[in-house]
Amino acid sequence: MPYRWSAPDRLELWPHQALSRRGFARVIAGFAGLGLLPLAGVLGTGALWGLLPFLGLALAGLWWGLRRNARDREIREVLETRPGLWRLQRLGPGDRRAQWQGDPFWLELRLHATGGPVPDYLTLRGGGRRVEIGAFLSPAERRALAQELRRKLPAK
Repeated sequence: MPYRWSAPDRLELWPHQALSRRGFARVIAGFAGLGLLPLAGVLGTGALWGLLPFLGLALAGLWWGLRRNARDREIREVLETRPGLWRLQRLGPGDRRAQWQGDPFWLELRLHATGGPVPDYLTLRGGGRRVEIGAFLSPAERRALAQELRRKLPAK
């Protein structure tokens, strides 16, 4: 699962990492190689120069899309569950940071089966605000996380 308890009171969450640097290079090289195969039939003709820019645009689009996806996967969430204070920090790409904190006694943990931007949307409410946690996780992972967090909440 893309989350773990790094300490008894510290939970770290991150998006799935499906493509490594080596995988990125393989995808780009494979796409370029397969894209050049159909052009072998027009080598030495003027048609090659008419088709080559389209291959270049497609390759540039794939490169940009994979790079953008890698940047979006740089998100990290850290939840500290100390007695008397829960603190959630969201660390985004480009050093963007957001922080929320609340008293665990007054905290409301909700798993929204429907109505959220994703199925089984998990939110924490307290301190006058509602924040999402683990929106990049799969629905099954959010359900499991909700059960773990409920066990950490103090009995009311």
